[in-house]
Amino acid sequence: MKTRPHLAWLVAAVTFMVLLTSAAFRSSVGVLVIPFEEEFGWSRSTTSIAVALNLVLYGLAAPFATALMERLGIRNVAVAALGLIAIGTGLTTIMTEPWHLVLLWGVVVGLGVGATALVFGSLVVTRWFVRHQGLMLGVMGAAWAMGQLIFLPIIAHYVSAEGWRVASFGIAGIALCMIPMVWLVIRDRPSDVGQLPYGADPTHPPSLEKNVDGGIFKTLAGSLTTLSQVAQNKSFWILSGTFFVCGWTTNGIISTHFIPAAQDEGMAVTAAATLLAVVGIFDLVGTIGSGWLTDRFDPRKLLAIYYGLRGIALLAMPFILGPSIEPPMLIVMVLFGLDWVATVPPTAILSVRIFGKSTGIAVFAWVFASHMIGAAAAALLSGFIRDISNDYLIAWLLAGALALLAAVAALALPKTQPQAPEA
Repeated sequence: MKTRPHLAWLVAAVTFMVLLTSAAFRSSVGVLVIPFEEEFGWSRSTTSIAVALNLVLYGLAAPFATALMERLGIRNVAVAALGLIAIGTGLTTIMTEPWHLVLLWGVVVGLGVGATALVFGSLVVTRWFVRHQGLMLGVMGAAWAMGQLIFLPIIAHYVSAEGWRVASFGIAGIALCMIPMVWLVIRDRPSDVGQLPYGADPTHPPSLEKNVDGGIFKTLAGSLTTLSQVAQNKSFWILSGTFFVCGWTTNGIISTHFIPAAQDEGMAVTAAATLLAVVGIFDLVGTIGSGWLTDRFDPRKLLAIYYGLRGIALLAMPFILGPSIEPPMLIVMVLFGLDWVATVPPTAILSVRIFGKSTGIAVFAWVFASHMIGAAAAALLSGFIRDISNDYLIAWLLAGALALLAAVAALALPKTQPQAPEA
């Protein structure tokens, strides 16, 4: 008699697709920056303000979206978020003023993608999986990182061939198509379909209680209460600080400014987007591999290695970036891909190990918020640096130095009890 596959795998597959596409929607603005500037006459600083606000709300939406998912359900919040993405990107096609971009891309899309980001995937994994949690967190991190990068050549092609409005309409349409898939497959908990989480011991099942106390406002206030409690813990600030740097060195400078920086050096937009796609492809290996390693080795040491390698790559970037794709550039992008979001599994696992499973995901939501605040700071500051100095040299060197500092800071985290390797 054949055993039916556990529903956790189907739920995880749909979650993977939501993370993949949502991240692609957010990062597509990196391809659209120059078309916006050329059509409307806006400066790099002006477009960077919209991108920075998008990144801030992307991060700050996470802890509150997590609270809403606890209260209203994962499926309901994810569907509403995809609706916001469709509305925001669709309406950008009729914008005429900078504040339109700030409102639509910065606020509406920022909130939508923030509610369907890493914390959404982490919540699904911790509810549906007991076995292979580190590995599955790596898979979700890979989806989030790959989505930011591998679709960029496609988006860049449509922007070049058909115009940026066609690309925006395409993003809105895909977001709408994801809604029925989420509604039909995603369930809030295994208990909703009479199952236990994958790998759970039937004789000692995990608690299936739901957080239903109080109203929505009380639920949202609970996120702030969690923040005030953990803010007194040094480990929270180290995790938040290192993830702040993670955001600075990925979404902030690479996702937002790599393509414009490459174009400054004479590289074609499609070639620059292809390089980012290389990063996305190799990130699949790096992040899933990091999840496997996190299940077996000290996550603090893994973080130190990841940030150290990233710092070296960023310091090399201004000296190898040119009009064509040369072997040194390709090698750095491959290595950067292996390291792109490899920081996610160890950071998420450390959040749960240090603060406990009951609050660990809520803590990780705030840590993720710091990630996106770091990304916003880098996007905004790098844009100003480019306008003032007419190049990105200082921005690249600053990002590399911060990554090396994060490598040292990660080792100051407390050593946690490692999980036993799984058979």
